[in-house]
Amino acid sequence: MSVRGTRAPLWRDSRFATYWAGQGISQFGDRITELALPFIAVTTLQASAPTVGLLTAAVWAPNILSIFIGSWVDQQSRKRRLLIVADLLRAVVLLSLPLAHWFGVVTMGQLIAVALVAGLGQVLYQTAYPSFFVSLVRRDQFVEANGLLSSTRSISYVGGPALAGGLIQAFTAPVALLVDAVSFLASAVLIGRVKVEDRPVAVSEGSLWRRSREGMGLVLRHPYLRASLACVTTINFFNFVAAALLILFASRQLDLSAGAIGLALGIGATGGVLGAVLAGRVTRWLGVGRTICVGAVLFSAPFALLPLAGGPLWMRMGVLGLVEFIAGFGVMLLDVPLNALQTAVTPDAVRSRVTGAFTTVNYGIRPVGAVLGGFLGEWFGIGPTMVVAAIGGTLSILWLVGSPIPGTRTIEELDDVFPDLVTRST
Repeated sequence: MSVRGTRAPLWRDSRFATYWAGQGISQFGDRITELALPFIAVTTLQASAPTVGLLTAAVWAPNILSIFIGSWVDQQSRKRRLLIVADLLRAVVLLSLPLAHWFGVVTMGQLIAVALVAGLGQVLYQTAYPSFFVSLVRRDQFVEANGLLSSTRSISYVGGPALAGGLIQAFTAPVALLVDAVSFLASAVLIGRVKVEDRPVAVSEGSLWRRSREGMGLVLRHPYLRASLACVTTINFFNFVAAALLILFASRQLDLSAGAIGLALGIGATGGVLGAVLAGRVTRWLGVGRTICVGAVLFSAPFALLPLAGGPLWMRMGVLGLVEFIAGFGVMLLDVPLNALQTAVTPDAVRSRVTGAFTTVNYGIRPVGAVLGGFLGEWFGIGPTMVVAAIGGTLSILWLVGSPIPGTRTIEELDDVFPDLVTRST
């Protein structure tokens, strides 16, 4: 059934529903890996704070190559096939950890290698995805589609951590990773069933380096993309200063088990579900730009509450869950309208290379924040580091001041915005 020929709710479209199902399965698997990898390091290998920070950095380090991978992906006509390859790559590399556990040879080196290769698969997926997305849904469905996909992601944060914690306690963390590997296989199968029309590829005579520079040039010249990049890069840097220490803090300082951590994070993640459900309404009420600004503040500020955790078990879990609730609500108010805005202002011909350039900076800063967070936690304590991260991330909103983003009310008003920048980049 063609998406273009119906005004029915998007979730009733068979192609979108099939992709949505695969994405949802994969998201639940991701929640297991996010808890299992650092848990292996902290409990099995007795890793220090800097080592845990290095492991978190390894997950995101491949994003530094996004600018080049995105430029290569732009020249490939079959973006759907690349999504399938990315899923299969991640499934295979994750399977290596249960095998190593079976033979008793799990090491920190293998954890870091798995994180790097899985991260590379994620980069391939996220640079191919935007072109696939615009072939799957209409322009006027961008916010609706992002809302549905984000809601699934938020729901995975509710049930995923609790599921992960239970699996880790029952079967050990390496064995729990089998579930994530299977989820990637399921996602690959379902994406293979989604039929989309391959968009024509504008063959570029320039080198990979030149195409990469063109993508970065457009991002840095475009008022919307430049301001949003500065904002989310600042958020990612400071949030990963905190995120690198979160499991270590909950496990060692709060003395919470894997099950308790998973349950607290899962309950707190209902904030993300609520944010995804309300993002469309809030966007219609406040406007696209103002909703993005509110989300940027709410996403980072809650980390300052973590040093307050103490007392009985329910209170320690409650503070952890509250932080997750507020941050989850905030990230949905940030992501849903911002993703729609970025999709609307990016030209088709350079979509993947622009995504690659954006990701190189935005996600590439995450390993820097994670490594710094590990050392700051070791030098000054985890509590003070969390407060610094909260303040720094909240100040990201300053990048939006003076940009056209706060004044943007709807996605439709962005049609044909800044065509001179588009022309110079294609």
